[in-house]
Amino acid sequence: MKAVKLYAIQELKLEEVPVPQIKDTKDVLIKVKATGICGSDLSRYGKFGPKKEVGLTFGHEFSGVIEEIGSDVTNFKKGDRVAVSPGLPCMVCEYCKMADYSKCNTLEVIGAVSDGSFADYITVPAENCLHLPDEIKFDQAALIEPSAVVVHAFYQANMKVGDTVTIMGCGPIGLMSIQWAKVFGAKKVIAIDVMPEKLQWALDMGADEVINGLEEKAYDGVKRLTNGRGTDIVVEAAGNAFTCAQVLSLACKGGTVVYMGIPYSDVTIDRFNFESIMRNELHVVGSWNSITGPYPGKAWDTTIHFMKEGKVDFTPIITHRYTLDDAVEVFKKVYKRDTLFGKIMFFPEGVE
Repeated sequence: MKAVKLYAIQELKLEEVPVPQIKDTKDVLIKVKATGICGSDLSRYGKFGPKKEVGLTFGHEFSGVIEEIGSDVTNFKKGDRVAVSPGLPCMVCEYCKMADYSKCNTLEVIGAVSDGSFADYITVPAENCLHLPDEIKFDQAALIEPSAVVVHAFYQANMKVGDTVTIMGCGPIGLMSIQWAKVFGAKKVIAIDVMPEKLQWALDMGADEVINGLEEKAYDGVKRLTNGRGTDIVVEAAGNAFTCAQVLSLACKGGTVVYMGIPYSDVTIDRFNFESIMRNELHVVGSWNSITGPYPGKAWDTTIHFMKEGKVDFTPIITHRYTLDDAVEVFKKVYKRDTLFGKIMFFPEGVE
């Protein structure tokens, strides 16, 4: 079978390898149908390289069909369509014992410490799998993991029906946040980015207003669109050191700022933005991963339900579709930002 393996910083190789064998009686073998590139994949590829073992198969956002089950697996059978949570909590630390798996002291992820999904086949623990309704196609199912990350963040924010929401950053996570904000009951969603194309994507995904950060300061734009108030919820989805400081001034008094984006450089907060925390008595919330109890948790069940019902549809954010044969060149091009992209999806059996 084909597998895309990470050997060093910006060194991927497409290789022919044996189909993995089930080694644990509680594992399943899955034929990968669709698998997407996560922003963290790009960072590991371009900046950090392999986390532990050199030459592991890359990737962790995916869906597929079960080909074989371990002898102790009772809730899945060959032919079942599944989505897969890539989280690997230890299950023994104090947080895991409270079923608060996102806070696990040694949380790991498939594709970082074990072979991942950029391959024709993958073995995973059966407990990481979720049954996939027929209404959800494999490409959308490969987006359940990032979607669950967004849902988990909104749970952290304790959003109320009728709240107003600002989304900073219109990459895949930000675009998903727009639709989820509406599902959670937002009466107004403002999206901010610096690229006109992404702002159009935001409108297409349901944003009520957009602000181009190059044409107007985010603070001025949000105040203009809210009669000087700010919004109840502000979501940082850009993962940019500048925007991580900037979002603090966009919330209303007593509002909530939720951090989802991951900055890969130090964040410096100027006095104006920092004092917004105190003067406006803000709630500042961090959100990490998506997994809770019973594993993988409510955010996953919620995502699958609303996808099945057609209340959220993230397939429009898939801007590029490739086979695994293209993976090495795609990573080179995308990391250099040679092309505008939303979510990039690989289809091992061929592009749908």
